[in-house]
Amino acid sequence: MNSVLNFADWAKQHQVRIEDVLDEVLPHTESTPQKLHSAMRYSVMGGGKRVRALLCYAAAELCKTNEALTDAAAAAVELIHAYSLVHDDMPCMDNDDLRRGKPSCHKQYDDATALLVGDALQTLAFEVLSTPELCANANQQISMLNLLARASGTSGMAGGQAIDLDSVGKTLDREALETMHQLKTGALIQAAAMMGAAGGNITQINAVQAYAENIGLAFQVIDDILDTEADTATLGKTAGKDADRSKPTYVSILGLQAAKDFADLLFKQALQVLEPFGIEARRLRELATFITQRSF
Repeated sequence: MNSVLNFADWAKQHQVRIEDVLDEVLPHTESTPQKLHSAMRYSVMGGGKRVRALLCYAAAELCKTNEALTDAAAAAVELIHAYSLVHDDMPCMDNDDLRRGKPSCHKQYDDATALLVGDALQTLAFEVLSTPELCANANQQISMLNLLARASGTSGMAGGQAIDLDSVGKTLDREALETMHQLKTGALIQAAAMMGAAGGNITQINAVQAYAENIGLAFQVIDDILDTEADTATLGKTAGKDADRSKPTYVSILGLQAAKDFADLLFKQALQVLEPFGIEARRLRELATFITQRSF
């Protein structure tokens, strides 16, 4: 059925699917502690394009990964991503009052609640992905847990954020900037695709890894471009904040046109590694286009 859907319909179908999964795994607001559970749902539900979940589902379609395990992986990566946004927006980090077009968690609730929301979402991600008997292949499940853990910690997202905070007002060369973004943004995007690919053969897994490395970095380059060109209403977060804080970006280092050219190169490299798989990699190709040509 999915093979005949156009991309917009396929994406919508899976966005609805991941919303349903997240609604099921998140604690309900009637249970204690009610404020924390309310804030968790506020920060996760009904927001964003679910790009990481879509990457997980697209890779799973190519690699025929178990559906229940894919749902758990897609939910886990979205929970980790949501936790990172809640913490990033706090005054001690990027200090942003707006996220996904509404007040950030710490503005809607308070700083202490936002801190606990991030903590709780992170642990919930691993609870969801480690559910016993989720699939028959325990080694596959453990491998996915390890992927997510490494992508979230000092060798991934947390490490990249630390470098980002230390780099405010400093001049980074292109190599240092790329390292920062491969950790901060690229690692979790790569983990999403790689968890989806867990059921594949070695050729498929290697191709998905190369694809994800390129598209993960392209995602950040496009983010830097949009921070320069788009407005706050379009982005759903404060536009121009990187420039205001003198944070190094691909636009500040390369220039706007060169940054666009680099994103296009990464896009072409991502597509190239998928060529051997033909129509089976259709959704990954379409996602590459979606990520590199988005205007939000």
